[in-house]
Amino acid sequence: MSTSFFFGYGSLVNRRTHAFDPAHKAVAKGWRRVWARVPGRPVSLLTVSRDAGSEIEGLIAPVTGEGWAVLDQREADYDRTDARADVRHEAPTVEELAIYVVPEADRLPPDTEHPVLLSYLDVVLQGYLGEFGKEGAERFLASTGDWRVPFLNDRDAPLYPRAQSLSDAERGFVDAALLYVGAQVFSR
Repeated sequence: MSTSFFFGYGSLVNRRTHAFDPAHKAVAKGWRRVWARVPGRPVSLLTVSRDAGSEIEGLIAPVTGEGWAVLDQREADYDRTDARADVRHEAPTVEELAIYVVPEADRLPPDTEHPVLLSYLDVVLQGYLGEFGKEGAERFLASTGDWRVPFLNDRDAPLYPRAQSLSDAERGFVDAALLYVGAQVFSR
């Protein structure tokens, strides 16, 4: 069994988007989620920033064989960063634990030309609802920075490559959450 793990805090919490197993619930202390766009990408995404007073929930899962190459390709705009000292978990024998972070120098604020995809947020919140329940998804909302960024409603024709179908209850939670946090949702 592998002793190398990743900590997922966004779409990697949704087990439907990857085959890394077994996954374990975990908490990363000293990190906060933020929205960012990266030069050269058409959409914005989640990343994390150091924040001594914050912690975020997520999943860790072991990485074996070519797994790091697969993850590094999926998370191409991120640096794989050591987080072993920051993450609490109940997994046995974790010798390496990485978190993916967009470098500060590469981050720009999301805008309407580079929005967050609603299909991406759907996947993220579906993962949190499945792993941590409604209360955990609400903690996700509270532990993620500025929500007043543009979200492109692409649900009818998802642009996110790992888009998932949501139940009516999951979709209702996401829609209510967007209203609650004051997000700007638009269509093209």
